[in-house]
Amino acid sequence: MVRQAKAQRMLTHDQIWAALDRLAARAGLSPSGLAKRAGLDPTTFNRSKRVTADGRERWPSTESIAKALAAADASIDSFAKLIDDDRGSGRGSVPLLGFAQAGMSGAFDEAGLPTGRGWTEIALPIGEDGQVFALEISGAALLPAYRDGDIILVSPAAPIRKGDRVVVKIKTDEITIATLKRRTAKTLDLAPLDASQAARTVAASDVAWVARIIWASQ
Repeated sequence: MVRQAKAQRMLTHDQIWAALDRLAARAGLSPSGLAKRAGLDPTTFNRSKRVTADGRERWPSTESIAKALAAADASIDSFAKLIDDDRGSGRGSVPLLGFAQAGMSGAFDEAGLPTGRGWTEIALPIGEDGQVFALEISGAALLPAYRDGDIILVSPAAPIRKGDRVVVKIKTDEITIATLKRRTAKTLDLAPLDASQAARTVAASDVAWVARIIWASQ
């Protein structure tokens, strides 16, 4: 009689970090926001901390996971379910890039969809829109609207109306976030998120694409 041994599946580095991303998204937080709420260093769960400078995988500690679960009011059983769960509840993995890198040539195609290198993935609420991507804010340039470590979800397919917050890609590779004041066939009138800064008008011929921000972590 031949016995077929069941192969024990090992948890992977990517699965554990993806589960932490999903835990943060379920709580309406970015990974850094979850770390802050857990009383940890805000960069504890950042993508930059997941691999060492020499390319070795860095795993989250059991202590940091325990604190994250407490901060998100979640159990270890619910965390286990998040490890492989990228379906249901309107959540899934979407492409993620740092906002500072988003202006690089080749990061997007002509339609404003992710392309090229540098993109990773993060679990966020995506609904029925399969074209969305996420940008991670860095620094304080977009305060008070967005803080360092916040995640914004951007949809190139979503309709844009006056008053929407948008991501605008200029053909010179500049990328900016602003509130749309008016859009005509010839110009885009943009209001900066910082009210102390002056409004800006951009010629439509200079714009590569415009996409609406449909969600942001808090």
